Amino acid sequence: MKRKFPLNVFLTIIALFSIVAFTFKNTNAQEIVTTEETLSNDYQKHVESLKKKLPSKDFNIVIQKPFVVIGDESAEMVKRRSENTVKWAVEKLKASYFTKDPKEILNIWIFKDTVSYRKYTKQLFDDDPDTSYGYYSSFHRALVMNISTGGGTLVHEIVHPFMEANFVDCPSWFNEGLASLYEQSSEKNGQIVGLVNWRLTGLQKAIKNKTNPSFKTLLSTSRKEFYADETGVYYAQARYLCYYLQQKGLLIKFYKEFDKNVVTDPTGYKTLQNVLGVSNMTAFQKTWEDFVLKLVF
Repeated sequence: MKRKFPLNVFLTIIALFSIVAFTFKNTNAQEIVTTEETLSNDYQKHVESLKKKLPSKDFNIVIQKPFVVIGDESAEMVKRRSENTVKWAVEKLKASYFTKDPKEILNIWIFKDTVSYRKYTKQLFDDDPDTSYGYYSSFHRALVMNISTGGGTLVHEIVHPFMEANFVDCPSWFNEGLASLYEQSSEKNGQIVGLVNWRLTGLQKAIKNKTNPSFKTLLSTSRKEFYADETGVYYAQARYLCYYLQQKGLLIKFYKEFDKNVVTDPTGYKTLQNVLGVSNMTAFQKTWEDFVLKLVF
């Protein structure tokens, strides 16, 4: 014999299930909101802390995630640079290469001229930079720019913290080659593209004088060896190798394959051969050099 439940008991059970279901749904939503709120709060706390350290009242601050942009130009100009350069570069670089943001909130210090750049890098970081353009300091969690030299260096330096977060074992030649590629850049079909720039002249001279390294030598350089080159040829050759790969539609593929294979191919030399589909790198270097010598800046 079937036992019948009173109607009021039945309705009570349904109501209890509805409350439980609603509670679980609400809990999940609350977790998402909390995450977003926590992120925003982290940035607000970061900004409040920054305000106490600003070296003068001339500085303005703009949150442009994953960065905070600080500059001693007008508030309008700082906002324009954060949107037109920082936001644009981040979106385009992430679309082509990077899936992760830097782990820490990083500051981008944009100084209006050389005097300001030298004065405040010393005051803020006790630093005397060996470049008049700008640099990235992972120690200070900061990108430091002399914006009077142009916005190209800013895009260049933005590459470095993203490479640090996404391609931990990236060698210096590719880190700087890719960053240098975008120090003069534009947009084509929705993607960031590097353009021919001032590094071309010195590289063409080195090729004509046969003083540029082989790709095996360049790709095998240690960090110390790469940065010890005072001629600028290592930077230029790394950049225009990336430019060549870009023009052949192979740069993004090379990045992904190199990142995947870096443990077994730490220099990227074998990956480069595979992506190019060549075994004779001496012959390829001649092809690449002919390509570079035809470029005009």
